[in-house]
Amino acid sequence: MIGKILGGIAGTKAAKHSRSVSGPGGAFLGAASVALLRRMSIPTLIAVTAGGYAFKKYKDRRDAEAARRKAFETPPAAAGG
Repeated sequence: MIGKILGGIAGTKAAKHSRSVSGPGGAFLGAASVALLRRMSIPTLIAVTAGGYAFKKYKDRRDAEAARRKAFETPPAAAGG
């Protein structure tokens, strides 16, 4: 019970840093993650953590590349009138 409460609090705080998850949604995900973590084995936890880290690095690299491309785009010339 205490673990779910702490997970809900952590989820709410984490949701503040996310655009796609609201506060109550983060609380639900945090509380649900506590139940899932109890049922997972250590190798599974390590694999999930490594996969999440790899996905974050991939996404950051992709976003940085998109920002670089956008910086070098030239805006269309304005129609002279």
